[in-house]
Amino acid sequence: MIVHFVGGPLAGLKLATTEAPWAGDWFSTEGAAEWTLYVPVYRDPVTGTVIAEARATTPRRR
Repeated sequence: MIVHFVGGPLAGLKLATTEAPWAGDWFSTEGAAEWTLYVPVYRDPVTGTVIAEARATTPRRR
């Protein structure tokens, strides 16, 4: 399965994953302290290709 990233710091990149369904995940660019949540917004049922968008999040207070 190939995940295509849209928006955020990983925009335009592709990620090859296993064939298991991909539910989204947190990613960070190398050397960056900030993490971005990417969630699947479209999944092609034939090829399994996923389009993942960056989700705007606010930091949690502890």
